[in-house]
Amino acid sequence: MAEGFDRNDKNDMALFDRVPPHDDDAEMATLGGMLMAKDAIGEVTQTLEEADFYQPKHQTIYKAIIDLFSAGDPADVVTVANRLDDAGDLEKVGGVDYLHDLIGSVPTAANAVYYATIVHQRAILRNVIAAGTKITQLGYNAEGSQAQEVVNLAQAEIYEMSMGKVHQDYTPIANAVEATLKQIDRIQKGEIESGILTGFRDIDSVTKGLQPGQMVVVAGRPAMGKSTLGVDFARAAALHQHLTTVIFSLEMSQIELSQRIISAETNIPLSAMRNAEDIDPGRWNVLNNFFIKLRDAPLFIDDSPNMSLMEIRAKCRQLKQSDDLKLVVIDYLQLMSSGKQVESRQQEVSEFSRALKLLAKELEVPVVALSQLNRGPEMRNDKKPQLSDLRESGSIEQDADVVFLVHRPDAYDKEDRPGEADIIMAKHRNGPTATFNLAFRGQYSKFQDMPQDYQQGV
Repeated sequence: MAEGFDRNDKNDMALFDRVPPHDDDAEMATLGGMLMAKDAIGEVTQTLEEADFYQPKHQTIYKAIIDLFSAGDPADVVTVANRLDDAGDLEKVGGVDYLHDLIGSVPTAANAVYYATIVHQRAILRNVIAAGTKITQLGYNAEGSQAQEVVNLAQAEIYEMSMGKVHQDYTPIANAVEATLKQIDRIQKGEIESGILTGFRDIDSVTKGLQPGQMVVVAGRPAMGKSTLGVDFARAAALHQHLTTVIFSLEMSQIELSQRIISAETNIPLSAMRNAEDIDPGRWNVLNNFFIKLRDAPLFIDDSPNMSLMEIRAKCRQLKQSDDLKLVVIDYLQLMSSGKQVESRQQEVSEFSRALKLLAKELEVPVVALSQLNRGPEMRNDKKPQLSDLRESGSIEQDADVVFLVHRPDAYDKEDRPGEADIIMAKHRNGPTATFNLAFRGQYSKFQDMPQDYQQGV
């Protein structure tokens, strides 16, 4: 024993030199069951991924079985051996004899899913160790000023691990092209799935709904209706499509927000919500019926004061895990706090914008971020907003996949198209831009579709 090597050193070596958790017998039994019965293959694939196997040769055999199964071909010892041989992998995995050993390791294919569960649990434990090691490295390598960002990265690492995802940022171009061609084929056949519908006929026709991973910006001058439109999107998703939605309201309280939602859904004027004398027995009946209908609606509201970007991300991850979050609405971008010192407000808003785009991709949900416009529209004769009017940061325009600009002509001139609004889709990364004409019903705090035969100016 070398001088100075004490008990603590032994413990440290034991901690870092251990073999990662795995179960070779369970891996063999899983593959054996798959080779014995086609039904077992379909059941196991719902539990396992290729990377869940610890032994590389088991990963190779699993992939060969899945490739045959996906092609509709038999996956038995003979066909799997032939496929491995064609790929030059048969001898690497131990030859045909090893495939027979796999079948001999399990008495019946009926237990394959049980063994697959053991394999998956061991894979989770390995992911925990890997995530913990990465988080430890982040903590050691970060400067003190980066502490908040390290916490966010650690949360993201734990979230991804808990969702069972494996880091793989690359894909062969052939796979990407194949997926694109399949999507084109599905669009032509009318099979493409819609995203989160906004509840507005023409907007949904052009966008096919708000898509997972998109950052959607709704922008306007104060009192133009951007908050109303954001809440309309949330109502359509949660109350009419029953999709879990969260509204982070940095401007309005829960009571104010719920008053708007009640008014929009029941057509009881918003002013009546603030005047008890206007709620007669008939309206009470409408409100009580609405409450019964709303009781199980998957809509969450958070009006926490001084909400930081980190809090929003953490809460979204939690809702994704607990309630399968589908839509996030943030009202509004310029009221968010980073919780740290920055060189300029423009830099801070740029960080918010980029982080929300990354959050949308991470959780695979659309994130609707409301934003203020600067005074640019008021300086122009037609008062119409433009992308360049986005306040405090050009990065919002850059990061956004879709930008809606809210414009109500009667806000500047009461005689100019009263009760109408233009929702200008000034940016649409995956399609054409357009302007949508909606009715603004301010007394009920909502926008509505115009009649299909409506013609502007008639």
